[in-house]
This record gives sequence, structure tokens and C-alpha cells, in this order.
Amino acid sequence: MYWADKLADEVIRRKPDKEEYVCAAGISPSGSVHIGNFRDIATSYFVYRALLKKGKKARMVFSWDEYDRLRKVPKNVSDYLGNNSFEQYIGYPYADIPDPFGKDESYAAHFEKEFMESIKKFGIEMDYRYQAKEYRSGRYAEHVIFALKNRKKIFDILDKHRTQDATEEERENYYPVSIFCPHCHKDSTKIVSLSDDCTKAHYTCECGHEGDFDFTKDFNCKLQWKVDWPMRWMVEGVDFEPGGKDHASKNGSYDTAKDISREVFGYEPPLFQGYEFIGIKGNVNVGKMSGSSGLNMTPEFLLKLYPPELILWLYAKTEPLKAFDFCLSDEILRQYFEFGKMLTSYLNGTADENTKRIMENSLIDGRKFVPVPMGQLVDLGSVVDFNPEMMEKLFEKIGTPYKIEDFKELFERAKFWLRTCSPESEYVILEKRNWPYWRTMNDKERECVRQLKEYIEKGGYTLDSLQAELYAIPKRVWPEKAEDKNALKEVQSKFFKDVYNLTLARDKGPRLYLYLFAVDSSRYLKLLDFSLPEAEDPDAREEVKAEVKEEKAAPVEDKYVSEAAPFKETIEIDDFAKCDIRVCKVLSAKPMRKTNKLMKITLHDGAGERVIVSSIADQYEPEQLAGKKIIVLVNLKPHKFGNEYSNGMLLASGNSDGTCRVLFAADDAEIGSLVH
Repeated sequence: MYWADKLADEVIRRKPDKEEYVCAAGISPSGSVHIGNFRDIATSYFVYRALLKKGKKARMVFSWDEYDRLRKVPKNVSDYLGNNSFEQYIGYPYADIPDPFGKDESYAAHFEKEFMESIKKFGIEMDYRYQAKEYRSGRYAEHVIFALKNRKKIFDILDKHRTQDATEEERENYYPVSIFCPHCHKDSTKIVSLSDDCTKAHYTCECGHEGDFDFTKDFNCKLQWKVDWPMRWMVEGVDFEPGGKDHASKNGSYDTAKDISREVFGYEPPLFQGYEFIGIKGNVNVGKMSGSSGLNMTPEFLLKLYPPELILWLYAKTEPLKAFDFCLSDEILRQYFEFGKMLTSYLNGTADENTKRIMENSLIDGRKFVPVPMGQLVDLGSVVDFNPEMMEKLFEKIGTPYKIEDFKELFERAKFWLRTCSPESEYVILEKRNWPYWRTMNDKERECVRQLKEYIEKGGYTLDSLQAELYAIPKRVWPEKAEDKNALKEVQSKFFKDVYNLTLARDKGPRLYLYLFAVDSSRYLKLLDFSLPEAEDPDAREEVKAEVKEEKAAPVEDKYVSEAAPFKETIEIDDFAKCDIRVCKVLSAKPMRKTNKLMKITLHDGAGERVIVSSIADQYEPEQLAGKKIIVLVNLKPHKFGNEYSNGMLLASGNSDGTCRVLFAADDAEIGSLVH
């Protein structure tokens, strides 16, 4: 049985006569809401849908925990501001903090709107609760007073789930509510006395203010988390709510909250389902995602890589306590393939019951999704420069006549993935013959290329016959290897590699038969034609002229030639060996605020992400660096520039006119490899 159906059955079993079931989820808008938080919504949403499918009345309540306090300033906020000024709001409720980006009425509203705009694309509708409004409306006032009346019972429950024993003094001075100070707006207050009926309190604040608080009239307060949670279960009548595995641990938040729910509020706690955290595989090393850290993947970003159906599918097919990854690496193509395979079985009626339920939760009402092969969009898209009209013609030519409307969205995602996450995988057909590579080939290897050129020039072939010919050519040229499978495979592989290098300057490329069949042969036939001697090739002659011109243009007055600076004293090889110099890939580059020269550069060093700061902002635009591989001294002691620590130094040449040239690594240099 599908996992969400099992949970729905258990919800019904616990309260078989309930008129309407309530599934809940909630997120604190501590920063840009990450896709890991989406598991809270998806898990509850799939159970909610399972209840509806079973003919039950149900609704889904979503709480914005915007009345929580700001604990720390997210990295993306401090980066945007360029300073630590936002730390003054630590202790404020999110709903009372101004929007750091100056767009919305509050910090909370900014990140709430950002997330909800993305959620619309998943077709998920929820009954939203904004907790700052709920508290300040007085809706919870009687429950706050009730909790104060039962404060010692609550303390005993909390103490039962702690490892350290509490003192009687702590018990006497425990109050399960935080008052927000009207002067400093923070929750740094302490209740020093409480009336017998628990409606009035006297408090002091760390800012020096003190005052009286009437819980029947003043609502600028909030119950502590482990008391607030069960109180809201009771108010909303919640029957099911998931949570991260940290909440699900023994003596964790749920264990404590369920006891408070039963013993204090007299409400049977909802069925709880813990879930695993989500990982990211690829060039960005984010570890466990967290909104408040600023190190996260938002739904908005992932929707540029995945269609909403595939994101829902990853959550729907994976049981909550199992982990899975979103992929920035080429593993994303495997996920697309598996999704397309499952969707095809669902659409043609061959899917089993579990697959049907997964796909029902993945597809979105009102949206048509055609399983166009993402691998082909990536491989062939780049060779047609992601022109949708040309791609449509390619599909028609290879016998899969997808229309532009079938693949337009996926085409954009293929382009985004290639250029953002895997620029080294993009294929561009050469404009000129690759004479340097041709010179490295032996006579038999060249003969294979000649036969391929002649075969394509004749025309009249089909996709299947072209594929057969590609394997037959090396057999004819090397008849002595035809009976030795390994030897034949070796020369066939070398032939394919030669064609890729002569047309794409790459060792690998799209499936060769598809590529040669789909792309207009006029774009690459010239690249396979080496019938003229190199000296008579107009393109080669132009290159030679350019090289000669460059050599002639190297007198001392050239602006890039200057008198060499004095050489430094001789060092031992052991001194140089202390330098750890690596090839790193630039993930992003951004000029730093309040400076004309400094640029913050985020790199992947082969082991993870690192940031360096370099004074090249007046010499390079960010787009000139993004996606490039550079040489970095990685074991230089970190140095602070403004609010950023530079964890290394890029290598560049300094010219006499004050300009510099960054030393770029070759495209095929491995990220993280040592430079000797």
C-alpha cells in the first residue's frame, strides 16, 4: 500500500467519526525558505489528498510561524546589506522586522511571499495561518492564561524529557510565555511576578524597561515553542502533522508536545510522521539545508532545473524517513529518465497501483506534461544553440515529432542546467577544421573519417543505417581486428572520439549517430574534409597569418611587454612545496558593496565551496569569471576584507600599467587538481 494511504488509514482509525480531518504543516520565515522545508508541506499534502480520495472531508492548514524570534541574520541578508547592521533585530519577532530588501511590509512578509509564489506552481492550495496576527487578535489569550495556570505541570513535563534535573527554584520561576518588550521590541524580558488568577504579570527587560502586562488585554506575547505547538493542535483540531527527524527523536519536540497536549490541554495529539532531510548533489556544497543560514536551495531556484511535477514526484515516491537528493550534477538526467519512464507507464495504463498513486500526487491539474527525453534536449539542444524551432525539426527528423509546446519549458531547464551547473558539458560545433587534432591521427584513423565523410555526402541513409555504418567503418579499415571484440571496440571508440574532436573539440558528445543524423550535415561536413593540404586551407592560412602577426607584434613597446621586475631570492623546493595551489571553478562572482575594487568570488575547490576576495572588480565583470576555472593558492591564511573572509588567493599577472590578468586553467583541467 502507498505510504500516504497507510497514514490516512491510521488517521481515520484514530478518529473514525470525525466530520472533517485536519492536516497541518508550518514553517518559520527565518530566511529564504528552502526545498527541505517543502517536505513538511508535501508529506502533509499527500496525506490530505489520500483522505479526500477515501471520500473523507479534509482541509490542510499551513502556519507561518512569523511570531518566532530572529535568532541570527541569514548569510544572504548580510551579503546583500554588506554589513552586520541587521543584527540589531535579533530577538524581534519576524513580523516586526523591516524587509531588508525594501520591497515588502516586513521581513516575514518578504520571505513568505517569495515562497508562496513558488508554491502556486505546484498547484497546492492551503488554509494559511499567520501566527503574529493570530496571537495579536487575542484568539489565543484564554489559552495563554490557561498555560500560565498550569505552568508547574508544564514544567514537570518538560523536566521529564530533559537529561539534567531541575531545581525547585527553576520550577517556581518558570513561565511558559515570552513577553515582547514595548520599548526594545525584543523577547529579552523576564516575568518577576504573576497575579493569583494568572491574568497580570510584572516583568523586567534586559534593555532596562520594566512594566505590567495584562494577558486579557495585551497580546504582544507568545507561548514557548513546545507549549505553543500543542496549543495550536487543540485550537485547529489537527489530526496529522509531519516534522523533521530532529523533532521525532526520543524526548524531542514531539514527545514533549504530545504529553503537554494530553495532560495540559486535554487534546489527543495528532498522528506524527518524522521525515529525513533533503540533500543536494553537485557543484554546490550546502550540507543540511537551513533557511536561517542562507545556505539553501529555494523552490524558485530548483524550478529552473526541475518541472514542478518532477519535484513532487521525488517527494511522492520517497517514503518520509528515506533521504533523497536534488542533483546539480548529471545525475539529474537519470532522475528525468526515471520520471519519464514511470509517467509513460501511468499514461499507457501499465503502471502498478503504487506507481499510479505516486503519479496522481505528481501531476498537476490543468497542466499537460509530455515526457520528452531530457538527455536529448541537453545533448542536441546545445548543438542547435537552444533554438526551439531547430530542435523541433531535429525531433521530426529522428522520428520523435515532439512539438515546441511539448518541450519548451524543459528546453529552458536543459539550457539553465548546462550553463549554470555543467558548462563544461555544452557542445558547440566548430567553425574551422581542427588541424592540430588531425595531425595527431594515424593513416587508418584518417581513413575512417574519409569513409564517414563520403557516406554522409552520398545521403539517402536512415537513422538505423547510419548507426550501423558508424560501427562498420572501423571493421573495414581494421579487418584484422574484426574477430577480436576488445580490439575492435577499442578502434571503434577511437573513431568516435576522433569525430567528436574534429567537430566539437571534445572527446565525447551526444550519441554520435543521433548527432550526425539530426544536425544538418552542411554544418559539419567541412570539418571532416581534410582533402586539401593544410597549407592550402584558407582557414589554416588565416591562423598562420595571425600567429605570424602576433610574433611580429612583440617588440618591447607592446603594452603587454615590460622590463622584468627584479627576481626574488632563490628558495628551496621544500619552500615551494608548502604552497597548495589548486584548480578551482568559479560558481559566482559579485562586486562587494562600498568598494570599487573588491570582488567576492565563490569557488568549488573539489572538496566543497569556498569564498575568496580579490581586487579585480575594476578589471573583470562577474560574467567573465562565472563558470571559468582559475588557479588558486588555497592554503593562504584567511584574511578579512570588510565583512568577508578570503580563504585563499587567485593567481594573476600584474602588468606595468596597473592592470592584471587572471590565470585561467584549461577547460579540461580537473576541479581540485594540484598545480605543480
